[in-house]
Amino acid sequence: MSKILIIEDEESIRRVLNKVLMQDDKSYSITEAVDGLDGISKINSSKFELILCDIKMPKKDGIEVLKHILTECPNTPTIMISGHGDLETAVESMRLGAFDYISKPPDLNRLLNSVRSALLNKNFVKKGKSKSRNSSDFNIIGKSEAITNIQKMIDKVSLTNAKVLIQGPNGSGKELVAHQIHMNSLRNSAPFIEVNCAAIPSELIESELFGHVKGAFTSAVKDKAGKFEAANGGTIFLDEIGDMSMSAQSKVLRALQENKIQRVGSERDLIVDVRVIAATNKNLRKEIQENNFREDLFHRLAVIEIDVPSLNKRLSDIPLLVEHFLKDISKSSDHQLKTIDKDGLDQLKKYNWTGNVRELRNVIERLIILSDGKKISKKDVIKYSNK
Repeated sequence: MSKILIIEDEESIRRVLNKVLMQDDKSYSITEAVDGLDGISKINSSKFELILCDIKMPKKDGIEVLKHILTECPNTPTIMISGHGDLETAVESMRLGAFDYISKPPDLNRLLNSVRSALLNKNFVKKGKSKSRNSSDFNIIGKSEAITNIQKMIDKVSLTNAKVLIQGPNGSGKELVAHQIHMNSLRNSAPFIEVNCAAIPSELIESELFGHVKGAFTSAVKDKAGKFEAANGGTIFLDEIGDMSMSAQSKVLRALQENKIQRVGSERDLIVDVRVIAATNKNLRKEIQENNFREDLFHRLAVIEIDVPSLNKRLSDIPLLVEHFLKDISKSSDHQLKTIDKDGLDQLKKYNWTGNVRELRNVIERLIILSDGKKISKKDVIKYSNK
């Protein structure tokens, strides 16, 4: 059981965070604090495996709370929650030692990925191995030719240390491919660390990846390990790597070439044993031509290339995906298990799925909540799919 503390003065945000976390893992034990002072009081009276903390709060703001956490329980990962106007403060919090930050309104997929990574990394440090997860937790649903070929490729590359570049549109399931490769590899008892390169400001990405030493910049009050160190012995997943700055690209290239990194502000080399899996929704060959991506880094990353198709190119998988989502969503949210009739499925196949599998899942969740009866009809699909 993982004990999680949510420090947030907005009741609606606390409610959303609580609900989403419990749907993801019912074993979480969640405590709520209504402001910074209340959060500090709860931190002093109990131990937590993870803390989610808002930045702007009454009585004590998030930075004050974070400094207290770093003093009293420095090994407890903290994810900061920032409003649109708090970007500089969010960057400051990560330089101080926060594990990650999430912008409001929270991207729920990113939130869950960050929570899982934080707990996984903490558990690895604490027990010497990662939280046990089944590869079935990350199954890729489908029997189309494209999905069958991807599964075959995963089986071939998982037991190697080859670097993998996963390409495909947003929402198509690139992260599932990365998880499958890691869980089927010999590194599956070590950390799987995810980094969303598009979500981290360019001025912070190097510190986030490689860490920094005390005094490296104004707010670097203590040494901080980066994600490459956290992933040592395991796998680092560089999502949306096409959005990484050229400066960071050069340092990632060195890490791949020499298995060495340097923390920001240090000249000392650190040896790391990390398998790198990268993903992008961009055409990196085109980005190379436009001088936005290093060609030498591309060739280092793309030892194995896996292309994940859009949902529009695998419409035959929709029935299996729908069946999976109906069961999964009903189970995780305690809704009545529903089925869908053939006409409803046929209607779903007619739509243009610009948001891919992620969009389909959202539609199924909406249908479960809004449709009447035990069976979802074509009429329900037309009415509630917003297509």
